[in-house]
Amino acid sequence: MKTDLFSVPRIGIGVIVLRKDKVLLLKRKGSHGPGQWNLPGGHLDFGETIEECARRELVEETGLKASETKLICVNEELNFIKTDQKHYVTLGVLVEVKYGEPEIKEPDKCERLDWFRLDQLPSPLFAPSQNIIESYRKKVISVTS
Repeated sequence: MKTDLFSVPRIGIGVIVLRKDKVLLLKRKGSHGPGQWNLPGGHLDFGETIEECARRELVEETGLKASETKLICVNEELNFIKTDQKHYVTLGVLVEVKYGEPEIKEPDKCERLDWFRLDQLPSPLFAPSQNIIESYRKKVISVTS
């Protein structure tokens, strides 16, 4: 099996921000999952903690600042190997945001954001985000492929 820079697994972070019974989702633009609804998040940088990444990505994408963070799940994402030649391990992080309204901070990556009830999620939903939300709803730390 190839082991060059582009064929190693990447670590992605999906951030769950809740307000009452609603979750914040962003509609993706770009080459990976365009047009799909996604949790805020991104790639873990070298030397960065999971908490630091979740906080950074949330600010970069929405302007919101997390006051608390909690790792809630780990998912293997093998479904993109055939379609995008990408292998991810995705970590779900639940955050608490005490104030502020989300804004689109990266319009080249996100065309829209909105709040959705956990029992009425939009379609299409980005698979890694769906796995994280399902783990949260079931209160299980899952490993999915």
